[in-house]
Amino acid sequence: MNKSDLIEALAEARKMTQKEADLVVHLIFDGMTDALKRGERIEIRGFGSLIVKEYAPYIGRNPKTGDQVHVPAKRLPFFKVGKELKERVDGATDDSDGDLGDSGPSREDTSASETGASP
Repeated sequence: MNKSDLIEALAEARKMTQKEADLVVHLIFDGMTDALKRGERIEIRGFGSLIVKEYAPYIGRNPKTGDQVHVPAKRLPFFKVGKELKERVDGATDDSDGDLGDSGPSREDTSASETGASP
């Protein structure tokens, strides 16, 4: 899914125009970007969190020439997946509506059947 798909899905789900959905998506992304620029942490329960990691400058090497290269300090966004999303993706079936419901056997059930033991 890309941003255009997200805008289209929002427009359909909420019965709004593409333009209104585009505005909503851009407001959310812009707000998240601004928060990250300020060094704030973003947490979306059940989905994950975004933080900014700061990296110190260092001396690297150009792999082609072997020359030393100064790499400046940088700040990069880092996404940490949430427990619920991890579990939903790991147990995902081909449910197109997003409601996973009963996603099949649990890890315990799977491991028991692989070893021949009964649950």
